[in-house]
Amino acid sequence: MNILTVLNNFNPKGEYLCREVIKSGNINITYLVTYVDKEKTNKYILQKINRYVFNNPAHVMKNVIEVTNHIRHKLNNFGDKRQVLEFLPTKLGLSYYKDDDGEFWRLYKYIDNSVSYDNSDDMFIVEQAGAAFGKFQLMLNDFDSESLNETIKDFHNTEKRFNDLFISAEADVAGRKNSLQKELDYLSERQDTANFFCNLIKERKIPIRVTHNDTKCSNVLFDKDTNKALTVIDLDTVMAGLVAYDFGDGTRSMCSTFGEDETDYEKIDFDLIKYEAYAKGFLSKVSPTLTDIEGETLYMGPLVMTLELASRFAKDYLDGDLYFKCNSPLHNKIRCQNQIALCKKIESKLSKIKQITFKYL
Repeated sequence: MNILTVLNNFNPKGEYLCREVIKSGNINITYLVTYVDKEKTNKYILQKINRYVFNNPAHVMKNVIEVTNHIRHKLNNFGDKRQVLEFLPTKLGLSYYKDDDGEFWRLYKYIDNSVSYDNSDDMFIVEQAGAAFGKFQLMLNDFDSESLNETIKDFHNTEKRFNDLFISAEADVAGRKNSLQKELDYLSERQDTANFFCNLIKERKIPIRVTHNDTKCSNVLFDKDTNKALTVIDLDTVMAGLVAYDFGDGTRSMCSTFGEDETDYEKIDFDLIKYEAYAKGFLSKVSPTLTDIEGETLYMGPLVMTLELASRFAKDYLDGDLYFKCNSPLHNKIRCQNQIALCKKIESKLSKIKQITFKYL
């Protein structure tokens, strides 16, 4: 599909100048597009939505538009307009354009003077990242989560994730079970822990809210000059869920001392200084809205989310690497072992994690 044909179905201001591929991000194909309107430069982000990951892009966009409109209404056009993404409608008034090949495209305004980080050792940035996702929760506290589409079914259903893992282990279609037995034994022993939040949901003890579901540092835009958080991005996985999912996955990704591909597992640790910075930022925004049970159980988020990701890497390894992009036949096994090493560190520090969390509630 010709990119200009796609762009011409939206209403960008000015004359088309150029485009460049943005290589960050593993799911969608993304371009930075520049238009010139007289002497003013207007920049936009054009994305082709990945239909393999999101089999109903129209449902994705319905969620995204409703959530961003709700936040924009809360901001009431005061303050920095860079605090929420602004999507351009097509000439037919839709939030997406579907081309002749059945691909779905969207266009939104580029946020000027912004920067993102894969991760950071600057505690101010870590705290601001936590505050950004806490503010996202706060802004959507009164949004009806039941109105959202489930864009990826059972995304954080950890009970199902673990059940699916052991089904894959039993089938052993790639003949890899024996080489992963130690990791399977570890995960099996912690299945009850992994089901911690699922059990609370079943017992209706914890409220379902709007959650981002991909709370990593790179999904926050910061002001280039001040490093203050502007807004969260990559809203495709916005669905109904638990506050602990967002908090847990954010701390899992930001507080691990090494990335998910690190093979020297002795290096992997859970940084409590980073955890405190993130918790301080997150809870400074959302703490007043939490129920007692949400506050009392929030500290379990990092452990449960790390167990969940370990199970996902293990299942994909057993299935023959169907979901995650891999650099070698052992890549998913390494990732699984990496996350299990992180789990062990979190387990050893759980009482301190709980203490820090309660400090900021």
